[in-house]
Amino acid sequence: MGKTLTGLLTSVRAIAGRPGTPAQGRPGGGPDQALLAALRICGDHLSALAAAGPLTDARRTRLIASIGTLTTACSTPGADAFDALLRTGQQALDSGGEAEARLALALADEATALRARSKGAWRLRGNALDALGRGEEAITAYERHLALQQNTAASRDVERRIATLRAAGDRIDEALTLFRETAGGRTEASGAGTGASGAAARLSRHLPAAEARAAFTDLVRLRTAEHGAGDPAVRRLAALYAEHRRLSDRDPVADPLLGGAEPIGVTGLRRLVAGRTVCLVADTPRTAEQEQRSGSPMAALIEGYDLVVRCDEARHTAPAARTDLHACTLRGGTPWKGPRWDRRAGTRLVFGDPLPHWRLALRSRLVPGAQDRVGDATLRRPLHDPALLGEEAGAGPASTAYTVLRLLDFLGTPARVDLIGFEGPAALSPREREWVGTRTANTDDTAVRIALR
Repeated sequence: MGKTLTGLLTSVRAIAGRPGTPAQGRPGGGPDQALLAALRICGDHLSALAAAGPLTDARRTRLIASIGTLTTACSTPGADAFDALLRTGQQALDSGGEAEARLALALADEATALRARSKGAWRLRGNALDALGRGEEAITAYERHLALQQNTAASRDVERRIATLRAAGDRIDEALTLFRETAGGRTEASGAGTGASGAAARLSRHLPAAEARAAFTDLVRLRTAEHGAGDPAVRRLAALYAEHRRLSDRDPVADPLLGGAEPIGVTGLRRLVAGRTVCLVADTPRTAEQEQRSGSPMAALIEGYDLVVRCDEARHTAPAARTDLHACTLRGGTPWKGPRWDRRAGTRLVFGDPLPHWRLALRSRLVPGAQDRVGDATLRRPLHDPALLGEEAGAGPASTAYTVLRLLDFLGTPARVDLIGFEGPAALSPREREWVGTRTANTDDTAVRIALR
């Protein structure tokens, strides 16, 4: 990849020029100036990637390939370089990093300069601004997209996203109004005072999402310290803050999208499993065969639990097998393209990162009526979320079963959690088996009993 990256960077520089030099249009109908500027931006990004060392991220590898396609289109007479430009911008967004989101925004700016009436260019710009937390600017771009979009069905997700961003901003406006009313209009004259007045002066719906969240957090913390958690105005402020955080993490999904399913978060899941016996059943030929055999000890064992948990896509388990909680982990560069989750489950938990991929996977793969509850964004990365387990991400990918076990262990409310059918050496990684071993209270031919702390 190193030689390929270097060669591609050389090709980009040959066509578009180096940083700080004006893009020179080619005589005789060569690439447009905006395309050359976009290529130069891609060259800057490639240079940064080359300086960062060896590439191990498959998503960035695909981005490099997309830049290569754009480079070829810009140097090939008659090729549709504009579509290649949009695809490169989308691939940058799919890569999930902040630098890639900035690249996508820069490419979207060049795309709108090339074709001001391109609905795809404006949507790309809106998505990039949204990924960077610039919600109010994203709304403007999304509205330009909607004005150009003739297919109303294709624009519903954009309309929902606009509604979400506006609702999040409205919570900030209401919080500031509440603060001014309860403070009697007395804020620091400088606008940058200390205490709650200073936090209120910093807070605005026009701030990038991370800065708005930090200022909102400070405002709630300081008002709580000043007046106590029991104060009615503080309780309302805390409720607005909670709504803002939920809206920032996930869209309020319309019924047709989740088929009437109820979002469930950490608190709801803790209540769901409290005092109940839980078993995680492995999807193995032996376990499936024994479970399907009427009157077998395995079938009776599983039926005796309050909650039956199954993980990922079933290859051996019967379609009608009882599943109270289904958990799956999004993997690969395009996890939203996997098979739909049509197996009936009381609760479905989907683990995945980054957040845009997780959102898109839910929209694409959930089947209406196939679940009663769906885990919300607070449950999408329990191992690495600082609010939950907060582990470093460098330990390598975890199996779904291990993620569920760690989550249940963190919640600490089930009466018992057992593993069934995980006796094979390939069922869990050595690191995961070691963790299980430290909590194993009893082992027999069918189950590993785990005493949660």
